[in-house]
Amino acid sequence: MQKNDTTQGYDIGVDATNTTSYEKIEDALLQARALEYPSREAILARDPSVQEFWSKNSNLLINAWQEWDVENKGSISFPSEDLLDSRLRNAIHDAWENPELESKVRDLLKVRDLLIESSPGVFEFQLFDPEKLQELRTYLEAVADAGIPLRAPYGISLNRNGAMLDTRSVWYLAAPSFQELYQKIMDLYMRSIARLLFPEIVGYDSQTYGFSIEYQPGIDTSLRMHTDASSVTMNVNLNLPDETFEGSELDFYDKNSGEMNRLSFTSGRAMMHRGNIAHAALPITKGKRTNFVFWLYGSNMSIPWNNLFDVSIDAKERWTIPDEPSDTSAPF
Repeated sequence: MQKNDTTQGYDIGVDATNTTSYEKIEDALLQARALEYPSREAILARDPSVQEFWSKNSNLLINAWQEWDVENKGSISFPSEDLLDSRLRNAIHDAWENPELESKVRDLLKVRDLLIESSPGVFEFQLFDPEKLQELRTYLEAVADAGIPLRAPYGISLNRNGAMLDTRSVWYLAAPSFQELYQKIMDLYMRSIARLLFPEIVGYDSQTYGFSIEYQPGIDTSLRMHTDASSVTMNVNLNLPDETFEGSELDFYDKNSGEMNRLSFTSGRAMMHRGNIAHAALPITKGKRTNFVFWLYGSNMSIPWNNLFDVSIDAKERWTIPDEPSDTSAPF
C-alpha cells in the first residue's frame, strides 16, 4: 500500500520536523559522555552486554543528540538538501509536485549523462554537489568529536569507523539535524530514483537502512565479494574533490560475461544497484575513502526473489511513500 499524499509531511523546500518525543533527561549530553560502553571485542562478538547497553541507555543517547543539536546550532552548519546536486534536486521536487513531470528526472539522468549504466544493473549519478561537501564533512567531524557513543558498522568486515544512521540501529546517529536530511534522501530521492530504474522493487522498499564507512591503509582496507540484504543499494562517496585516494575501486560481477567490471568513486557521486548483484571493494593503498551506504527493503527484510524486468508501474504510484510502518528488522 502507498500513501497518496506524495510528500507525506515533507513540505518541499521547508524543513520536515521530527515529531518523535522522549522523556526529557536533564544533562543528557554530560551523562552520555561519561558512559562506559562495551568494548569493540564485545560488539564484534555480539555479546549480550551490547544490547543491554542500548536498552538501558537508548533514551539517554537520543536525548544527548538532541541536546548536542541545540548546543551546536549556530556554531556549525547543519546538513540540508542544499548539499544535493541542484539539477537533480529541482527535477525531483518538480516530480513530487506533479508525477507527470518525472520526465525531467529521466531527461536529466540520460540526456545530460548524469546517469550512466556502468556495469549491467549498476548506475552512477551525481547526488551531492562536490563543492558543498565540505559542509557535510565538517558536520560529520563534529559528530565524531561529540563524545556520544556511536556504533560503527561492525557487521561489514569489521569496519571500525563510520556510524549507523537509521533509527532501527542501536547507537545510531540520532541528531535531529542529521535525521531530517537522511529521511529526505531516503523518502524523496533514493526510493523514487530506484523505482525509475528497478520498478520491481515496489512493495519491497518500505524500510530504510543506512550506515557510513571509511577505508584507509592499515585499518580497514577492503571488503570481500558479497551481495547485500537489500532490494536496492545506493553507495555515495563523500570525499572532497581534492581528497584523493588510490585503490578501493568496486568490482561488480557481470553474470552475462562472467567477468568483473571495475568502477571508481568520485566526489559526491552515487552508485545504485540491486542488492543481489555481487560486488567487492578492492584494497585501498593510499589516502582515505568515506561513503554513505543506503539500503531499501520490505517489511521484515523482504526482498524480490527474482528480477521481474517487465514490471511496469505508473508515475503516480512511483512518486508515493509506502504506508507500512517502520519495523525493527536490521541485518547487523
